[in-house]
Amino acid sequence: MKARPTYRIFRIVALAVVVIALLAPLLWMIAASFKTNVDIYDTGKALVFSPTADNYANVLKQANYVQFIGNSLWVAFAATAFSLLLGVPAAYSMSRFNMRKSALVVLMARVIPGVSLLVPWYYVFSNLQMVGGFGVLILSHMFVSLPLVVYIMMGYFDSLPLELEEAALVDGLTHIGAFRKITLPLSVPGVATAGILSFIFSWNNFMFALVLSGADTKTLPVAIFDFVGYASIDWGGLMAAATVVTLPIMLIALFVQKYVVSGLTAGATKG
Repeated sequence: MKARPTYRIFRIVALAVVVIALLAPLLWMIAASFKTNVDIYDTGKALVFSPTADNYANVLKQANYVQFIGNSLWVAFAATAFSLLLGVPAAYSMSRFNMRKSALVVLMARVIPGVSLLVPWYYVFSNLQMVGGFGVLILSHMFVSLPLVVYIMMGYFDSLPLELEEAALVDGLTHIGAFRKITLPLSVPGVATAGILSFIFSWNNFMFALVLSGADTKTLPVAIFDFVGYASIDWGGLMAAATVVTLPIMLIALFVQKYVVSGLTAGATKG
């Protein structure tokens, strides 16, 4: 009984340290996005300063960031849609027909660092004259999102009762019909979870877009480097651009976190 107050204090302190460590860089980034470059270098104005919106004006007007936002949205949505279209039926087949070797291949694709494939991919796609287009960006992002979708959905399908599909087969439905009319409607939370995580990974993807994108197909993470020059760095513009990239994903994660958690833990509740 005496140890409980001590444990509670320790837990609060540890939680506060973790929250501060995670939020401090984000808060500094947001604050710096409203500062001039002179104020950013002035340690005396770390907390008290005169805010300005000029950095965001430069980001949205001078740097063509509206176009880059559209590029990121298009690539992320397309990569997510195609990954779900291919990954959900693949995960269902691996789960219901015990295709463990195929599941192992998907797991290996999930573990292999995508950076290791950049050079051969660039060589292949450059010979196909695809480098710089949206198609190669969508395909490269699918390399990350497709195994993720299959991995999540396999666990979700494993948690669904097999008896429902067996009853549908007895009533005359085929395996495809049972999947379309019984299993797929029940797996909507898992599909939503896989889609959300796939979109987030695609939105934040930097390395593939850096190597494979062109001047007109830049995504937001790559466009941030426009504020980094050889002689100087526009820290105010850089922080404003980073805020534009980060905040939408943070808001999405904040509003859908309970669905993501429920979808990720669904496979662990089987039995």
